[in-house]
Amino acid sequence: MAKRTLKEILLRIVILFVGLTIAHLGVTLFLLADLGADPFNVLIQGLFRTAQHMTGWTLLTHGRVHMAICFLIILVLLIADRSYIKIGTILCMVCGGPIIDFFTLLLGGLIHSGNPFAVRILVLAAGCGILAFGMTIVMKSDSGVGPNDLVAIVISDKLHRPFSVTRIVVDVCFVTAGFFMGGAVGIGTIICAALVGPVAGIFLPRSEKMVDRVIKAVMK
Repeated sequence: MAKRTLKEILLRIVILFVGLTIAHLGVTLFLLADLGADPFNVLIQGLFRTAQHMTGWTLLTHGRVHMAICFLIILVLLIADRSYIKIGTILCMVCGGPIIDFFTLLLGGLIHSGNPFAVRILVLAAGCGILAFGMTIVMKSDSGVGPNDLVAIVISDKLHRPFSVTRIVVDVCFVTAGFFMGGAVGIGTIICAALVGPVAGIFLPRSEKMVDRVIKAVMK
């Protein structure tokens, strides 16, 4: 593979940020619908509540557990196969929270648990679709990927299985483990676990073509 210029590296990071913003708009819609946590956060909730119950640590927070698990995933992959870890992986982990905070402030007055159930289901489905689309842009930027997506990507690569199928299996495992440890599961969690992987699988080839066109156009 040809060595990338600084201009191309920066362009790919910009594309990653675009995808990251789109994906976290989807996450925000999912959260505002208030129909459950996404599969990865069910696991984090479960770990947080279990650790809090067993240790009684007052300084332990959901956010700290989330960051610790993300760092652990990155550390394991750095040791096992560092080719999956890029600068964008760290950027995804650091920037995701503030993006969600921004969209929550922007949309919180319009979308909330007081909306009719049918409206919240539609918001949830839209959020899952937008999340999947943004996620594929991040993946195809080839400058890194979110720590929680790394698990599914590595497994699908190593076993030569379609990403969409692997994502469902990984999400179901997250939900199951988190549920038994006390994580909150709602109808939205089940929809997200079943929907995001297949929708991302549909978007992946389209996102790849779109990213390639942008890079070729800018690099001319």
